[in-house]
Amino acid sequence: MPRIIGKSVRVVDHAGLTIDELAGNVATVEDRISIALVKVSEPSSEPWLTLDYDEWMCVLKGRMVLLSDGEDLEVKAGQTVYIARGERFRPTFPDGETEYVPVCLPAFRPDRCIREEDEGSEVSAKLQKLHGGDKGKAKQPFDPPETLFHMCEATKWEAAKASGFAYYPPTYEADGYYTHATGVPSRLVETANHFYQDVSGDWVCLEMTRTALRQAGIFVRDEEALPVGDKQVGDTWSEWICPHIIGGIPPSVVHKEWKMTRDGKRFLGIEGVTS
Repeated sequence: MPRIIGKSVRVVDHAGLTIDELAGNVATVEDRISIALVKVSEPSSEPWLTLDYDEWMCVLKGRMVLLSDGEDLEVKAGQTVYIARGERFRPTFPDGETEYVPVCLPAFRPDRCIREEDEGSEVSAKLQKLHGGDKGKAKQPFDPPETLFHMCEATKWEAAKASGFAYYPPTYEADGYYTHATGVPSRLVETANHFYQDVSGDWVCLEMTRTALRQAGIFVRDEEALPVGDKQVGDTWSEWICPHIIGGIPPSVVHKEWKMTRDGKRFLGIEGVTS
């Protein structure tokens, strides 16, 4: 059923630049995706930016010119430009009077956007404050685990194997076209009890490696724990770094299957892994 999840919040109003967040960490308090309406009234430019998310900019009015290490790109009203994660670029607005809608996946956060500007920027300070200061930044070095685990309903996994196609979880599209995973299998039990107690039947834990996924052309993105469908993550998961598989799971990459044990609705463990 459709539902209201938030409302527009003005996150920037400075020197002819306004940004109204429509969805995201401020407007709807979710990290899955952010959508905003940006209005630039005067000729101006942003600093050089490097993003730790994918971004789509849909120009509604006026034009922008994106500077990069390659050719400059003009984006006119009615056009949409895609900026891939990790690209370095600089948005400029030669004429002013420009409006556009940026869509970021996952959602914009200040720590995901490197701005090459002087210390003390008013825009950066306001965004940092609205997004909770430094809480989104990594506190310590992270060594991505090679072995990954994913849990799913046994019937759905068997159906995927029989079909010859990759397995996709039921919330794959709603979550943003990725598959949740972990490098810490014991967390699956806590996660299962948080999200899936109401899903009856047998469950299985799939074991695979990053290397196998990469050889199949599938990228793994390490980031914070994110919601499953419309249910938020646990209150104690803020320090977790979770590998998200950008795609489904082909049966060929799974080298072990482990049975998950239950007592009624409650998940107890993973045979051979946590017990």
